[in-house]
Amino acid sequence: MKFKIYNTLAIAVFSMLLIACDHKKDDDHSHDEDVRTEEKIEIANKKIEEAMLSAKQFEALQMKVGIIASRQMNGYVEANGTLEVPPQSEAAITSVVGANVVSIEVIEGDKVHKNQVVAYLSHPTIIKMQTDYLNAYSNRNFLQKGYERQQKLYDAGVGSGANFQKSEAAYEASKSLVNGMGAQLKLLNINATVVHNGKILQRIALRSPIEGFVQKVSVKIGQYVAPQTELFEIVNTHHVHADLMVFEKDVYKVKKGQKVTFDVQSIPNEELSAEIYSVSKTFEDNPKAVHVHAEIENKHGNLIPGMYIKGRIQVERANTMALPESAITKEGDRFYVFSVEMENKDWSFKPVEVILGQKDGEWIAVKFLKEISENTKFAYNNAYYLIAEMKKGDTAHEH
Repeated sequence: MKFKIYNTLAIAVFSMLLIACDHKKDDDHSHDEDVRTEEKIEIANKKIEEAMLSAKQFEALQMKVGIIASRQMNGYVEANGTLEVPPQSEAAITSVVGANVVSIEVIEGDKVHKNQVVAYLSHPTIIKMQTDYLNAYSNRNFLQKGYERQQKLYDAGVGSGANFQKSEAAYEASKSLVNGMGAQLKLLNINATVVHNGKILQRIALRSPIEGFVQKVSVKIGQYVAPQTELFEIVNTHHVHADLMVFEKDVYKVKKGQKVTFDVQSIPNEELSAEIYSVSKTFEDNPKAVHVHAEIENKHGNLIPGMYIKGRIQVERANTMALPESAITKEGDRFYVFSVEMENKDWSFKPVEVILGQKDGEWIAVKFLKEISENTKFAYNNAYYLIAEMKKGDTAHEH
């Protein structure tokens, strides 16, 4: 009976031990699961902040690395403006009298020479001016003969002094009248000698005062044009130049002889160069800026006055830290370069944020947000590839 009790007791104790062992296994398993979950969360939250390249990748990409050094860079003042020509290279053709347009000899875009006829005008007033001149000229000849006759009589002592002075005054007045009317005919491009011979012109020629291109035609055949109305506009583009507006804060940096590079919208992917020959001494009110005129050195293409240009004026040379353009990449609204370290046989590239300065050819001045060691090496190329490698690393960790 005792044996039976002891046996039953042993079985109960053994069962309790088994249950305790099972609980311990479950606790150990749960702890391991928690540790692994925390590790996964930690890995998922960890952001890759470098790009790794093997020695083979480094060689295949022909990576260039080196410490950043001070470089002499050109300083620039940015200035926008337009292409312009000097006042003596523009001409407005008008008529000095009211008349009708009977013929137009040019169209917009035509090249014209100095004194070339661009149109013909006709009007009764023009005919009347010629007949009035011819009458005044004939009357002057008549008065001249009377004056000469009275002078001979006066010199001989048989003529009246009063008559001589009267004929002299009339003759001098007639000469002034003829000269004045002759000047008017000259403004109309009418040769007075032709009128002397009795030829009255039915129409007059309008001529270009300069060589250039017809930029604007503002009349039609048969149209009556009032005096001083602009009929044609001629522009000589041979002396087209860059007219840039420099703001007040940069005026002190700009002076005659400095070089300018600029872009014209009509000539894409082409940079033109110029040299400043004049800096205005007065400010424009809106915007507060001065005009800077620069002679274009490599004129080509269709450069037309009024075209919008974007320019940079070379103002100084200064020593500053700089890297090649291929060493810089943009992510969002920030710019980065890559510091370089060798880890065993692999290469580690870490992004460093910078602020960009002036550009001089392929080099760009950079300013670091944090102080860097003099011995820090940077990647000089393939910045775009390195940022892409970093993004691939970020993507891999997210999965």
